[in-house]
Amino acid sequence: MNIRALRSDEIECRVQTVKQNGCSLLLFKDARCDMKILDETFGIMGWQRKHELINNNLFCTISVWDKDKQMWISKQDVGVESYAEKEKGQASDSFKRACFNLGIGRELYTAPFIWISLNSNEIIENKGKYNVKTKFRVKEISYNENKEIDRLVIVDNQGTVRYETGKHIKADNINRNTNSKSNTEKDKETDYKCLECGVDIIQAVNAYSNNKFGRALCRDCQNKQR
Repeated sequence: MNIRALRSDEIECRVQTVKQNGCSLLLFKDARCDMKILDETFGIMGWQRKHELINNNLFCTISVWDKDKQMWISKQDVGVESYAEKEKGQASDSFKRACFNLGIGRELYTAPFIWISLNSNEIIENKGKYNVKTKFRVKEISYNENKEIDRLVIVDNQGTVRYETGKHIKADNINRNTNSKSNTEKDKETDYKCLECGVDIIQAVNAYSNNKFGRALCRDCQNKQR
């Protein structure tokens, strides 16, 4: 089974930790990416998934058809609950983990530690907790013969390079670009994050939540507080 490595547009960036001067990122894939690669590699009819509850934990088993051995080869893993939807979150997580066991996206485990230096206007502070307004994406990625990441370039939502393998990019270098933005561009930067589940919320929701609950919450998490 020859499973290809992930392309840059199939990899997403998730903020892991945030401090006053920067944040660390994790690289991950979603379930849609897994299904696409399963279809490409084994064919639409060449794989199957099954979920089962074992000791109150939701497991996913992925089976792929081995033409040479003329048998199904299976990999299994357990899911972890999401903040929002418990059952759906466990099902999706167990599926993605089982795909890792099969070899899809396993190269992400070789990613370097990714630290992004941030300017003060890119960070939101609420009661000592920090969140990042800036969005990040993988622009370039390449692998060596062992399928290990040997080059990685990450840019922000303005297309500015914020991380590159082997280079140290200071926030001061980004500051000039940030300060030169027009008022219209600044007005567009209204994205905030829910401090409970981490999803993006708009400025109006953020303002209402802070006034009502004293912190930034999405509508779903607001309903849970009532």
